[in-house]
Amino acid sequence: MARRLDPQALAGHLDRIYRAALALCNSRQDAEDLVQETYAKVLAKPRRLQDGDELGYLLAALRNTYFTSRRTASRRPRADVELETVAAADPRPDSQPAAAAEVDEVFAAIASLPEDFRLALIAIDIVGLSYAEAGKVLGVPHGTVATRVYRARGQVARLLREQPAPVRSPR
Repeated sequence: MARRLDPQALAGHLDRIYRAALALCNSRQDAEDLVQETYAKVLAKPRRLQDGDELGYLLAALRNTYFTSRRTASRRPRADVELETVAAADPRPDSQPAAAAEVDEVFAAIASLPEDFRLALIAIDIVGLSYAEAGKVLGVPHGTVATRVYRARGQVARLLREQPAPVRSPR
């Protein structure tokens, strides 16, 4: 039975959708833009959900918005210097820099995965969907999702092991 999408229920999924966007984009600014664009598209007109699964629907909408924006960006001329190569100051001076660096390394490793592995890992480990839900969203059997997640986790672990440890100054 189809029911209307409740805009108030979407707010409860914002953190998980943002983490999924961050894993897709590997940039906080791009992730924020992607989440905002996704929510704007979803809320622009009334939607009906078949299964009542807002999170799965949002993840599918996020993924579609991401790929649409990538296709659009690939058709535009590129600048000589990309904004991502310019280091930006951390707006949260009281944050934990070591933890933030670890999170950045993990998200960078996830972003470097092949697309199929990255999407499966994001759906399961970041968004928190079940294997069946992820399979439905990604359009593959849940066994394929399990295999992709297993391989993606192995690749992320290997990438993180290969990175040199940061040099710490003595106190």
